[in-house]
Amino acid sequence: MDLPTVTGLRRPVDRAGLAGLGPGTAVLAGGTWLFSQPQDHLHTLVDLTGLGWAPVTRTADGVSVAATCTIDELVAAGIPLADECAGALAASFKITSQATVGGNVCLALPAGSMTSLAVALDGVAVLWGPTEDRRVPVVDLVTGVRTTALRPGEVLRSLELPAAALSARLAFRRAALSAQGRSGAVVTGRRGDGFVLGVTAATPRPWRFGFPDVPSSDEIVAALDSVPDWYDDPHGSPDWRRHVTGVLAGQVREELA
Repeated sequence: MDLPTVTGLRRPVDRAGLAGLGPGTAVLAGGTWLFSQPQDHLHTLVDLTGLGWAPVTRTADGVSVAATCTIDELVAAGIPLADECAGALAASFKITSQATVGGNVCLALPAGSMTSLAVALDGVAVLWGPTEDRRVPVVDLVTGVRTTALRPGEVLRSLELPAAALSARLAFRRAALSAQGRSGAVVTGRRGDGFVLGVTAATPRPWRFGFPDVPSSDEIVAALDSVPDWYDDPHGSPDWRRHVTGVLAGQVREELA
């Protein structure tokens, strides 16, 4: 889709070129959502791809995934659960070859599958700001439907995935009202040093529940009962999402027990 109100395009080659982000300006990476509908409030795009960030960098502490890393590049790197989460998008190869990990997270849709991945792996967002840098767990970065904890002028630089989470046993479950439909509920599980249950798609914001060991069925029910609200849209009612999430969480528990 054309963006007729956009009259400026910046393509910085270093961090200094990111200065001046503000109202009417949007960062551009894959652009799969940005160009999918009118953006009449924008006048300038800032293309992050000129910064040349390596898509995936492995370190002794784990893996750093650049915000500009495409979903296809993430899957090709062999990141655990990346293939399952990419499949949850129900998107064509045209989308996954261009859509970026950072864009999917920052868009903050409940069904954002890269958010599901980051929550499952205890991902931490590295944020570049105009005056200071911050590190925020992705489970806290996405605060609601299309809302995040990003401050004015901040840019998501990367997601850091710790080695301990990457080497743990993992499980993934997804439910949707149709085979190729948007995710209505996604539940992830991780068993290593304790047990972690991640809930996304069914709720306006992601949830992470930690247990010292494999939880009982009653403990899972209590955890899910603590969620204050469940998402409601044409892809699933709140009651259906709550019920299905409980079923998926039980399957994840059984797989990892």
